[in-house]
Amino acid sequence: MLKHNAPLLFKAGPGAYGEIRKRGFSPERIGTIAGASGGPKWLVLSQLDRVVITHILPRLTGPVHLAGSSIGAWRFVCYAQASPLDALNRFEEAYIEQDYSAKPTAGEITRKSREILTTVLGEHGASDIVTHPFIRTHILAVRCGRLTSSEFRPLLASGLLAAACANAVSRRTLGFFFRRGLFYDPRDLPPFYNATGFPLERVILTRRNVEDAIVASGSIPMMLTGVRDIDGAPPGIYRDGGVLDYHLDLPLADPDRLTLYPHFFEQLIPGWFDKRLRWRRVNSVHTDRTVLVCPSPGFIARLPRGRIPDRTDFVLMPREDRIRIWRSIIAACGELADDLNEVLEMNRLPERLQPL
Repeated sequence: MLKHNAPLLFKAGPGAYGEIRKRGFSPERIGTIAGASGGPKWLVLSQLDRVVITHILPRLTGPVHLAGSSIGAWRFVCYAQASPLDALNRFEEAYIEQDYSAKPTAGEITRKSREILTTVLGEHGASDIVTHPFIRTHILAVRCGRLTSSEFRPLLASGLLAAACANAVSRRTLGFFFRRGLFYDPRDLPPFYNATGFPLERVILTRRNVEDAIVASGSIPMMLTGVRDIDGAPPGIYRDGGVLDYHLDLPLADPDRLTLYPHFFEQLIPGWFDKRLRWRRVNSVHTDRTVLVCPSPGFIARLPRGRIPDRTDFVLMPREDRIRIWRSIIAACGELADDLNEVLEMNRLPERLQPL
């Protein structure tokens, strides 16, 4: 029976839906956890991240793949540290308190991102990530082609406009502008190791390149500067993984495992340029074994300002108001954590599950 006015929605692809409805759900079945791009939207998930860290991660049997682009990758480098809850707390606090000049440049925003990452990783974070006993962290970025490599804003804007126009015709045309960069843990290859659709460049994630890979994965074009010549990767400029993999239209799950996908909304959008293309959908084969957990529209409507945080908050609100509202939203999202805990502890996922 579906719970009316519940804070969370639980949706699953056909394979996961049939299996869970028939046999029930056990966290030990999770083989991948997915994290999408979305900037400040992640704050609506921070309470759910705490539940995953405290109640799900300890029950997982490895290897478990973390697949993240942009802010999803930032969340997951908290998961993969020796003290993940402490890392998440550092990330949340540093993210909320970030401060800029009245008209920040891309260089200023990039420097602040580096500062936040230094806080998140601490002294041993990079080593923790690449040596974790059962978590395998995989970070998605893009390597830019000639038309999208420049930091000269008019040239970059022209390249992005050309990419957006081409993408409206066919998503595959983005391969002329960007190459998918997969920074992967080589100890166990992820289900998306041979992902198709775009030129793919695989780079082993190491202690030396993990910081650059994380920054690159969240380097929004025109807002942050790209990361040049990452250690171990083909030379070039690397930018936000959400350009191609906004909500991870990838084969995320092994055939006998499930993908857990805590997400901001119930909709999945393939790439950054697809946000206004209502006809563009993710490949249903890729979500067959996905369990998506997201705030319900009713819950979102009850939040301060009736929406979840986004990048416009930096522009539309004074810093003090933004911080106050973001903190109130995070506090309100304790209701999401309570709902997820109840579903897990009372084994209610089969009755709450809806088709994705």
